[in-house]
Amino acid sequence: MKKMGVEMKAIGYVSTEAKEIPRSWQVSEVEGTLVIDEAYHEGLRDIKPGDRLYVIFHFHKSPEFSDQYMRIKPPVHDKKKGVFSTHSPIRPNPIGMSILEVIGIEANHIRVKGLDMLDKTPIWDIKPVTCPGEKK
Repeated sequence: MKKMGVEMKAIGYVSTEAKEIPRSWQVSEVEGTLVIDEAYHEGLRDIKPGDRLYVIFHFHKSPEFSDQYMRIKPPVHDKKKGVFSTHSPIRPNPIGMSILEVIGIEANHIRVKGLDMLDKTPIWDIKPVTCPGEKK
């Protein structure tokens, strides 16, 4: 298979004072801020408290992926699983996705709850969480 290069630039970063970060947004109550580049301020216009957002980010602190990470034992399972059936941060393409709850927004700063990302984690994109059939 021919490898294809993709270049992405971060639209912002995570800011949190939390010293310990849960391994999953599903169990996290950690609060922090998504600091979005001011160039994208207009794109944040309709985000409001109570919204849930998919946040796509870069696992910038993860080690380089190798065959040793193809099967791993997640902390919540009793046996090894294939990397693509887990939320492991060690992946062939170090892309993460979390669902976070908006608790406030001011200019280009989105206050969120449910962080499972480290301080200074680069953010690639933000998308609204919608339910099938939901009309907005």
